[in-house]
Amino acid sequence: MNTIKQLLDKYCPDGVEYKKLGEIADCYSGATPNTKTKEYWENGNIPWMSSGEVNHAIVYATEKKITKLGFDSCSTKMVPANTVVVALAGQGKTRGTVALTKIPLCTNQSLCSIVLKGALDSSFLFHYLRGQYDKLRRISSGDGTRGGLNLKMINSFEVPVPPLPVQREIVRILDSFTSLEAELEAELEAELEARRKQYEYYRDQLLSFKHLSGGGKNEVEWKTLGEIGEVCMCKRIMKNQTNAEGCIPFYKIGTFGKKADAFISEELYEEYKQKYSFPRKGEVLISAAGTIGRAVIYDGEPAYFQDSNIVWIANDESLVLNKYLYYFYSVADWRLEGGTIKRLYNNNLKAVKIPLPPLSTQRRIVSVLDRFESLVNDISTGLPAEIAARHQQYEYYRDQLLSFKRKS
Repeated sequence: MNTIKQLLDKYCPDGVEYKKLGEIADCYSGATPNTKTKEYWENGNIPWMSSGEVNHAIVYATEKKITKLGFDSCSTKMVPANTVVVALAGQGKTRGTVALTKIPLCTNQSLCSIVLKGALDSSFLFHYLRGQYDKLRRISSGDGTRGGLNLKMINSFEVPVPPLPVQREIVRILDSFTSLEAELEAELEAELEARRKQYEYYRDQLLSFKHLSGGGKNEVEWKTLGEIGEVCMCKRIMKNQTNAEGCIPFYKIGTFGKKADAFISEELYEEYKQKYSFPRKGEVLISAAGTIGRAVIYDGEPAYFQDSNIVWIANDESLVLNKYLYYFYSVADWRLEGGTIKRLYNNNLKAVKIPLPPLSTQRRIVSVLDRFESLVNDISTGLPAEIAARHQQYEYYRDQLLSFKRKS
């Protein structure tokens, strides 16, 4: 940081000049060859980049390649190596993300390539625009997941242009952070994957009771899920009873275990909760369609669930603990009658067999698996938090290094 200050004092004591990207770069978008024409795609050798590959990444290869025929068929251009690319549009949070190409390639129409003319170092611009994600999102048209950036917006976007020695020193520092971050992240992700495998191994061992022998196995009774409780579901909710906004979240199969995108009124919720089946706090909801057997423990907060697609077993906890049942669902064999089922009907669910040891054993198994799950999944205390901390450390120094006094 002291070196940067010395360089700024030496080269630009009165502040740093800001310029529009259109003044210092050629900005252009690409195009997509007809996806139905095989000759444009099969055995292609020209790297072709889509918006999903941006994601603040350094790009050394692309998922797809096009042929010379495909390249000539559309208005896409070749993008030289060491070019900064910005996502003009894309699903979810893609819009506004950037990439730095390390190979010549071409792009689709949802990407803007910023080919610099010499005033800026491409790595400097890459780091700078990574820190401008929120601003790029704000200036884009539309809101939420809709809308997008366009070339006019990119050409008008102002960036600092400090002297090249300043840029290169900042890039050196930030590259060292990202290099260390990448190494640490790789180590942490490898450790996280090892912990996941360890967790899955012990979970499978504990819930299959392969670790027991002799008399121990005699303590385990096998029952069908239908023997431990009735299959229940909420009363059907019609589409015209839901709203995009509201008080009580309504979870469908596509949002089960995620964020609700539909809501029902509090009056309807209270009426249906009183009149019809409704899960008790701690009971385990499971998906009967889509990802079969996905399990969510109901936390008791106001919510409603799609009938037939999201069900639960009203089990007696004097026989089987809710949390034990939750862990069992993650290893249950849903392949009934010789095939993988696309839907879990009530009769299928009732027929699934579950090992039932004494409650004391269930509690011990739950305790062990709770500790493993907390280590693997808890973002606030587990390894993912360390990965997030590395990102935050880079972002902090990036923002410090790339904040300049504007030259008047």
